[in-house]
Amino acid sequence: MRIRPISPDLLVTALTARLVDAATGAATADPAPARLRVAIDGPSAAGPDELAAALVDPLRAQGIPVLHVRAGDFLRPASLRFELGRTNPDSFYEAWVDEAGLRREVLDPAGPGGTGRVLPSLWDADTDRASRARYVDLPPGGVVLVSGPLLLGGGLPFDVTVHLEMSPAALRRRTEPAQAWVLPAFDRYAEEVVPASFADVVVRVDDPRHPALVEPAGDA
Repeated sequence: MRIRPISPDLLVTALTARLVDAATGAATADPAPARLRVAIDGPSAAGPDELAAALVDPLRAQGIPVLHVRAGDFLRPASLRFELGRTNPDSFYEAWVDEAGLRREVLDPAGPGGTGRVLPSLWDADTDRASRARYVDLPPGGVVLVSGPLLLGGGLPFDVTVHLEMSPAALRRRTEPAQAWVLPAFDRYAEEVVPASFADVVVRVDDPRHPALVEPAGDA
């Protein structure tokens, strides 16, 4: 593999170009999907929500309708998340995000044959109640960006996957002390899922100010 340093701004530019190509079918001979479902996967310390948010305006500037959905707005109720305690890494890994709700309300409607009627948020974790968000109609040719941790291990149907990779040492260094209890979950994710081995785009972000693309050695 080849590690190619890239500035944060150029990373956004490169990802925007890739997603525009995928959304329009310009990158391949295959027809473009009706709507593109994109995962921006990574621990909070890697900034997946921030990267997804940074892609919204550039995509819209290219004429692509876009909706950003945070996995953090699709958490399961506290009674389920905290069943084994508030700081249980196995619960964080296995039962934190409502993957069924994310599939039902976002990924399936945005997928082949879907209506395009997407719910941008399902659960307000602060109040531990339904968010009561309004549905949004994502037109054909649109892109839905789903950002958050541990997105690639459950078989969720994404068309393009971006994985933000951190070394164990960097992840520990950049994770807030109050959140250190989640670190064993990311160790499991790296060992059991190995997202960097199959994600469409892998970005090394040991220092988010100095990202680097991880590319096959033969790529130009």
